[in-house]
Amino acid sequence: MKALKFSVLLLSLLMIALLTSCARMNPQTMNTANIARHDHDALVKYYGDVAREAKAQLIENKRMLEECETHPYYFGWQGQDIRSHSAANIHRYEKILEDSLRHVDLHRRMAREQENQMSRTESDIEDEFTAAEPEYSDSKAL
Repeated sequence: MKALKFSVLLLSLLMIALLTSCARMNPQTMNTANIARHDHDALVKYYGDVAREAKAQLIENKRMLEECETHPYYFGWQGQDIRSHSAANIHRYEKILEDSLRHVDLHRRMAREQENQMSRTESDIEDEFTAAEPEYSDSKAL
């Protein structure tokens, strides 16, 4: 009986240690201030990484919440705290994931527009240099 109580206590302490080690105050590891505002490809990569990390954390917290709800006797009196903490993390990571995906879409479109604008500018420059008739054909007119 003592071994069972000890194993339940040990399991609950390990789960709390796992939760506290996985939970971070700020899920974004890189600052966007290091990326130039016009470098949309880098911003797409940054927000894609944030979205992938948020999705991984979201899956982990959903798994923990499901574990707490299906086996509440494993967690004892601390189970409610773990459940509410996991639910709060789920809401937070869902918002981060949604915002990151919105930013990825926005910067992907902006990168595409920037690329189209650059190709149009290059074709305009080529058109200027390959004109059929030069603007000043006679040097005597000067």
